[in-house]
Amino acid sequence: MLTTLSFGLIPAGSPWLPVAFACIMAFIILMYVILDGFDLGIGILFALERDKVNRDVMVNSIAPVWDGNETWLVLGGSTLYGAFPEAYSVILPAVYPLVILMLMGLIFRGTAFEFRFRAPTEKLRRLWDWAFFGGSVVASFCQGAILGGVMQGTKISGAQFGGGVLNWLTPFSMFCGVAVVIGYALLGATWIIWRASGGLQESMRRYAQVLGVAMLALFGVVGLWSPFLNPDFYHRWFVYPGIFATAVAPISVLILAYFFFTHLHRFDAAHHDRTPFFCALGWFVVSFGGLGYSIFPEIVPPSLNIWQAASPVPSEQFLLPGVVVLIPIILAYNIFAYYVFRGKIEPGAHYH
Repeated sequence: MLTTLSFGLIPAGSPWLPVAFACIMAFIILMYVILDGFDLGIGILFALERDKVNRDVMVNSIAPVWDGNETWLVLGGSTLYGAFPEAYSVILPAVYPLVILMLMGLIFRGTAFEFRFRAPTEKLRRLWDWAFFGGSVVASFCQGAILGGVMQGTKISGAQFGGGVLNWLTPFSMFCGVAVVIGYALLGATWIIWRASGGLQESMRRYAQVLGVAMLALFGVVGLWSPFLNPDFYHRWFVYPGIFATAVAPISVLILAYFFFTHLHRFDAAHHDRTPFFCALGWFVVSFGGLGYSIFPEIVPPSLNIWQAASPVPSEQFLLPGVVVLIPIILAYNIFAYYVFRGKIEPGAHYH
């Protein structure tokens, strides 16, 4: 017997399974963003770091974990298809060009990751380095633009996407794309601060200082812009009593900013190397929480909510045990990989 929820935004009599799957989807997306975000950031930072040895250290720092990080993307896509097929059938056609470019970027990046170490000449190695950089930038930008395209609203006609191929192309989606590129670059820089030492670490400290200020500014603009995309967003953010919940986000961001900039240039304890990274992750978590607060219970703003988009109850009941089993397994693998390959990466280490 399915239980029901009837509080707040959840209609009375609605089954709890769509809510559970919405929470699962949110968790999967967040895990992908915070894990694959920093290794995409490593590729973006190739534009700033030209030293061959330092680039090798940067790549070696993510070599054992980068493919495991992308497992969350695969799980997220399959869960969306299984749990919310109508949302899947609307979102993908709405952003097909971005999805195709993102996948091409990830393919170029993954290929370059493996082949740059095996390039027979320095010229070919530089070519693969550019492919690694380009693929990382394209994939990051497309992820941000997809987010912006979905948030600004999607036209639905007869349970299908009713717009044109470039409906996603707006100033807001472009701005979100740039914001995510900057944010991922910051995650990459703080990751290297934690995992490297010497001159490379010092360079990343300088980059992180600038990127941190830029991220705060860009994410602040996105946060102020998004409530005006949809009257429901505005109501949740600025109308009493929602405004009290709204205050949590900027306060959290400012607290994290204090610790981020305070610890960024401290050298008296080893844990100061990792604090900026976790503060940057915290900014993403706060931003993601604000996004969820804005759109819930809609899954495709402005008119498709999680109950309308959900698959039939038997399908959800069949899918749920598999997801519940898979997520702990993936988490255990990630934790094991990060634990085994912890510590500083020294120059001269090789990826095999």
